[in-house]
Amino acid sequence: MDHYDANHSQSEDYMHPEDDWDRDLLLDPAWEKQQRKTFTAWCNSHLRKAGTQIDSIEEDFRDGLKLMLLLEVISGERLAKPERGKMRVHKISNVNKALDFIASKGVKLVSIGAEEIVDGNAKMTLGMIWTIILRFAIQDISVEETSAKEGLLLWCQRKTAPYKNVNIQNFHISWKDGLGFCALIHRHRPELIDYAKLRKDDPYTNLNTAFEVAEKYLDIPKMLDAEDIVGTARPDEKAIMTYVSSFYHAFSGAQKIL
Repeated sequence: MDHYDANHSQSEDYMHPEDDWDRDLLLDPAWEKQQRKTFTAWCNSHLRKAGTQIDSIEEDFRDGLKLMLLLEVISGERLAKPERGKMRVHKISNVNKALDFIASKGVKLVSIGAEEIVDGNAKMTLGMIWTIILRFAIQDISVEETSAKEGLLLWCQRKTAPYKNVNIQNFHISWKDGLGFCALIHRHRPELIDYAKLRKDDPYTNLNTAFEVAEKYLDIPKMLDAEDIVGTARPDEKAIMTYVSSFYHAFSGAQKIL
């Protein structure tokens, strides 16, 4: 079985040991459900640029073709020519090319092998997609002297500071009432949300307002469900980070000031 463990000092810049993909956490069915929806939407937000999409995150990457295409779209680089055969050996070859490319970017893929992706192992596939999101959507975020996860958190804190009823301290329970998402939108596009009418004790309205406005006006696809966030004691951190990073990229290009 081919496994990748490309240890590289660069990886430490954006993925601390405690942030490593944790298979025990992925066993939580509520978190797995959130990750499946969020990661699928994130992948499709990029794959649509190539005129395609995935419906099932563990099924549609099994032959490696859309996985290789995803990496080409988000990196702007060309990967090795894919195998077009339908046999298992061709699928494994394609997934290995994708994993080689990920490893070449300084990412350590801990115990994620091509066979497991080809076999449709959901937890391994989610773990692989998370490493891709970390590397291509979060690692290069830089705010003041902080970067990656800490940089994204600082950006959220800076942007929501004027909003007295928002206190962003993490990427899970701080977002449960939905006001953090609404504040990020209102700070950059105040005409899109009547923030003064929002109530902290009405999380469903707040969350759905933010998700709908972001999708309609900011081209940020809906990656989360209000019911999942409100109904979970602690929303999945990876899902929240993935969605919030989309706001950073949507706004930071148009407005670099903090």
